[in-house]
Amino acid sequence: MKYTSTRGELTDVSFGEVLLSGYAPDGGLFMPEDIPRLDLTTLQTWSAYSYPQLVEEICSLFISREDLPREDLRELISQAFRRFRHKNIVELARLEGGLNVLELWHGVTYAFKDLAMSCVGQLLQYFLKKRKRHVIIVVGTAGDTGSSAIESIRGMDNVNIIVLLPHGRCSLIQELQMTTVIEDNVHVFAVDGTSDEIDEPIRNVFADTTFVKRHNVMSLNSINWARVMVQIAHHFYAYFHCSPSMKETPLPVVEIVVPTGAAGNITAGYIAQMMGLPIRLVAAVNENDIIHRTVQNGDFSLADSVKPSLAPSIDIQEPYNMERIFWLLSGKDSTLIKTMMEEFQKLGKANVPEALSTKLSQAFSSSRMNDENVIETMLRCWKENQYLLCPHSAVAVSYHYQQADLGTNSVPRCCLATAAAAKFPETVLKAGLTPEIPPEIRDLETMDTRYVDMKRGEDWEKMLYHKIEAISARRKT
Repeated sequence: MKYTSTRGELTDVSFGEVLLSGYAPDGGLFMPEDIPRLDLTTLQTWSAYSYPQLVEEICSLFISREDLPREDLRELISQAFRRFRHKNIVELARLEGGLNVLELWHGVTYAFKDLAMSCVGQLLQYFLKKRKRHVIIVVGTAGDTGSSAIESIRGMDNVNIIVLLPHGRCSLIQELQMTTVIEDNVHVFAVDGTSDEIDEPIRNVFADTTFVKRHNVMSLNSINWARVMVQIAHHFYAYFHCSPSMKETPLPVVEIVVPTGAAGNITAGYIAQMMGLPIRLVAAVNENDIIHRTVQNGDFSLADSVKPSLAPSIDIQEPYNMERIFWLLSGKDSTLIKTMMEEFQKLGKANVPEALSTKLSQAFSSSRMNDENVIETMLRCWKENQYLLCPHSAVAVSYHYQQADLGTNSVPRCCLATAAAAKFPETVLKAGLTPEIPPEIRDLETMDTRYVDMKRGEDWEKMLYHKIEAISARRKT
């Protein structure tokens, strides 16, 4: 398996190089040159697999055995999931009214990103040792990515990580999960800006290809293909556990509802669909609704501002993984994608050709929820099931309740629960419910913190450059 950039200037790239990178040098995102198609027999066989087994099978399709022998891959995945609290790693909650909630949050930081990030951390160690290299990871986060990335590599000798978080725009617990980590290889900036504003200096650094190469800079956002690759497993697991039958021909359809911000998780779902999984995808967003507008009518344009919401991890107006989706839907038309995305970066909007817009609306459904919908959904789910939802999961479940109330539940449906309610006690209280906070989360409030402020008006890009240079210089002394 080889990789290419969505903007067409790089091809025939190995998985190892893709793993140890961020944006491609041409500004695009790396994607596999081919998406494997699975037959019915393979799907039926996989339906009996555990979650770690599914991750192994999927990774083996996208990583050549020359790069990573199968037995090594199996051991890395086993190590990746050793800190998860649930024996199945993920768990499906079957609730009243046909509501299926796939709990993806049983990792260290109580967020779904632990699943992919823990695997990527192990892959990183393997490839860095093999190549005798050190890397500097730069991550911008809306809330959960940063803490998952930190936990995946904290204390490692051959990795330093710089995390930029939107100060005051994620939950207190999300922030503390980052600022209370004081290992020497972890560097946190609390930025007076939105997650989209944070992405700009990071993108500019990655565009400086000479600097990136000199300092071995890479990303662990879902910019990194390896993150998306592992997340494909969520959708297979959801399908196999919600499908009424694996013996029918053709296999029945299952609808998967994905709380969507930067669109990495739903990109993984679309790739699963391309691989032959009979799923229907719904992008569930909050009032930061660029993906909803794009799916509904081709309006791929920025709103005036990012609106702070009760679901802060999806408070995103620049969903960079849409570039991957556009590329796949366009038949891998790199010239079109380069034109569209450069226009979007320059003008804050891009013209989506009618043919591409039609394909997008055929491939995805979408829904838009506001904070009132989130609170109502959290309250309803508790009353009907005594089950606490996090606000992001509630964005997905709200879609289920809307469809149920309209009587349009024609196919089985699975809502992805991307974080535990314990991470958002303020919102749980706002819904009139009682938070259930584990001791390890409660302890965060009394721990020492360490971070550097990035204030509005300061040159964030320059500060990022200086930090990377300082880390490199310290390693050389």
